[in-house]
Order: sequence, then C-alpha cells, then structure tokens
Amino acid sequence: MDIDQARTFLAIAAAGSFQDAAKRLHLTQSTVSARIQRLEDELGARLFVRNRAGAVLTTAGSRFNEYAKRLLVTAEQARQHVGLPSRYRATLRLGGRIALWDTFLPRWVGWIRAHDADVAIRAGIGFEADLMRDLMEGTMDVGLMYTPSHSPGLVIEHMFDETLVLVSTRPDECGPGDDYIYVEWGAAFEIQHAQSYPDLEPPPQVVNIGWLALQLILCNGGSCYLPARMTHDLVAAGRLYEVGAVPRYTLPAYAVYPKVTDNPAVTIAMVGLRELSQFPPR
Repeated sequence: MDIDQARTFLAIAAAGSFQDAAKRLHLTQSTVSARIQRLEDELGARLFVRNRAGAVLTTAGSRFNEYAKRLLVTAEQARQHVGLPSRYRATLRLGGRIALWDTFLPRWVGWIRAHDADVAIRAGIGFEADLMRDLMEGTMDVGLMYTPSHSPGLVIEHMFDETLVLVSTRPDECGPGDDYIYVEWGAAFEIQHAQSYPDLEPPPQVVNIGWLALQLILCNGGSCYLPARMTHDLVAAGRLYEVGAVPRYTLPAYAVYPKVTDNPAVTIAMVGLRELSQFPPR
C-alpha cells in the first residue's frame, strides 16, 4: 500500500466515479483502475462497486476510507516536519476566506510570530467547502470562515461579527442601482437582502467574493455590500462612499479547528485569535 493508492482511492470516493477521479488526478482511467486493483489485492477486499452511475463504496471501502485519510495526513505531516529547519518545532497550517485576510488575519499571523516564533506557518485562501475538506482530512489546523458546516471531530467557535455596508463610487447613491454588484455572502445574507429589497431585479453582476466586487467597482464604478473593515480606508480617502439610510447586515466569522490535536501550536494560536477577536475589526 502506498500514498498514491490512498490518494486515488479518496479521489474516487469523492468524485463518485473512476473517470472523474482520473481527470482530477490528471491520470488515465486505466492507471486509476490498476491502482485500485492493486490496493484491493493487498487488502483482500473489494472497495468499490462500479455501475452506470459511477462507483460506490462497499462496506469494506467505507471502513478503509478513514485509514486512507489518516495515511495522507501522516504523510503530509512527515513531509512538513522533516523538511523544517531545526529552529522550528512545528508547522501551523492556517486557511481563511479572502475577505478575512484583508487586515484581520495578517494581524493574527503577526501575533503568532511574536508569541510563538519557533513555529512555521503555512497559510492559504479558500472557500468554505475547501477549508472544511482540509480540516476534515487533517491537512489544516485552523480555518476562518463565514458559513462553516458541522462535522464530527471539529469545533466551530464564533469569533466576531462583520458589518456589511453598502458602498458606492458615487457620493449621491441612495441604494442598489443599475451597476450594483451582488456578492454571495451566504444564505442568511441572501434572505435578509431579499427582504430588504423585494422589488430589486436580479443584478446584472454577481460575484462569489467581496474582494472581486471591490476591484470591479473601483475600476468601473458601481456599488456593493462589503465588510466595513474592508472599506474604511477607501471611504476615508474619498474613493468610496457609504450609502446612508439603507440596511446593514451582520456576518458572523467563525474559527474551525479539531477537538483533539497533537499540534501544540494550535492552542497558542487560538489564544491570539480570541484576544484579537475581543476587539472586532472595523
């Protein structure tokens, strides 16, 4: 049994078919099939049932699923820890939504470096689905996001609330106009937004991250809802204007981390995150 076999197994389990897994892994379907055949021979059990709909885990496959995840996690931890310079005692793997990397999370990284300087940091950006997958697989230590999903073995901790405000490139804006950009801030925002603007036609521009909406309005003009924290300096500089007499919305930010971990750096990092969250970013 090797890492490639485990990775191939997990790719098929996630994709639901050998063909889709082959595309995801940039392999031929025959290579994928051969790896699973060797894995099944070594384990002495059939792992998938293949049919027209794709591939479904057998009972044995479901049992092996957790072991395959642990194998990948162990390999990743070994790769990171063994390759660390001797002055570092551990690696802390952090991830978050791009909006949270605007001013807030860099402050957190700075806090960690100041209080736990012998820890190496690997940081990344992702959407909730990507962050949750990495957390569940054990390849991420702490994830910061807006709409986490519950999963056994993970803790979801509320950190602070963002305030979403409507900003425009025009000082006389009174609400969403023809060049309004709708940002997908999650289901709760969608419901509240629809209640606030029941007669608003579907916006001609929709984006999945606030940073992209900000770049678009700064370049082309328009308006959108963004965290006040992201727009504070731009409003102060006169590049954006907060639209008055329109609803504001609350967007909770959460930290997600494992209930049990053997990485001591996580405990110290969470101390800093809680400390910074006592003074929510504005």
